[in-house]
Amino acid sequence: MVWPLIKILPKRTHFRFVRFAYFAAFLSVIVVLASFASVFSAGFRQSPIAMYEHAEGTPMQKVGYILSQGFNLGIDFRGGAVMELTAPEPIDLAPVRSGLVALQLGDIQAQSFNDPRHATVTYQLLGGDANAVTTRVQERLRQLVPGVTFSRAEVVSPKVSEELFSGGLIALGLAILLMLVYIWFRFEWQFGVGAVFALFHDTILTLGLFSVTRLEFTLTVIAAVLTIIGYSMNDTVVVFDRLRENYRKYKRMPRPDVIDLSTNETLSRTMMTSITALLAALALWFFGGETLEGFAIAMTFGIVIGTYSSIYVAAPVTLLWAPRREENVAARGEISTPPQTAR
Repeated sequence: MVWPLIKILPKRTHFRFVRFAYFAAFLSVIVVLASFASVFSAGFRQSPIAMYEHAEGTPMQKVGYILSQGFNLGIDFRGGAVMELTAPEPIDLAPVRSGLVALQLGDIQAQSFNDPRHATVTYQLLGGDANAVTTRVQERLRQLVPGVTFSRAEVVSPKVSEELFSGGLIALGLAILLMLVYIWFRFEWQFGVGAVFALFHDTILTLGLFSVTRLEFTLTVIAAVLTIIGYSMNDTVVVFDRLRENYRKYKRMPRPDVIDLSTNETLSRTMMTSITALLAALALWFFGGETLEGFAIAMTFGIVIGTYSSIYVAAPVTLLWAPRREENVAARGEISTPPQTAR
């Protein structure tokens, strides 16, 4: 039995995607540059020159400091401690925050789960002994929350947090590089460049979203970006596979028409996959709690952007380096009559 909603989708589409490729490219370049500017200006809140002069160390360390200010780094990347609380009665977070502020532990965050009897508290160590600070915090929480118990207490040192941040950025770069090598060997180098443009586009825009909105940037967000890279590459490979097949099948057809034809032929598959993944990401966003909120937001945004880049970035970029087949056809005096790919 066929799912009834599938009947709404047309069996064959005839959209002229390449017609809007230049406008889409201009829009993508503007948004990517804005994302870069946000990362290097602390979300458009500080001057990168002033941050560079304020930072200490070597030039590379100063650049690293600027990048770290570009995001609202979580406890994983800035160092500190996280503690999970459980109480017999619902926990009032307002007195918890105000009570811990008096301990002068820097940035303090208190968040609740779907169950109001459970909460997490994160705080910075600020150079103090981790065990002593944790003991002070637990004693204060016992005064603020009657009957509280502690189910988890983790400490991340500043040194480890710096390594996690740099390691996360290196992982993103290596993932994009390995994808380029994969596409290069499977298809052609032009396809590899198009795929890397799309992956770079999706990654930078996702990072720009977290930089502008100042959503907490944690290791789960890095995991989400790596997942987005895999999702976007999977979608791009499907389009490239059909594109290579149609290049061989319609040798006299101009490349823009082949791209339109290939994109239309894979559009239904692309949309169904994107909608299915989007529903899962939205479910995580609304029902996964605050712990998974950053991951779900990154996945939701990445799925939408990844679908867009597969259509308007990856395939059209191959036109920049590919020979103009339509000119070769015209020079031979041949007439290309492609199938109906547009109306």
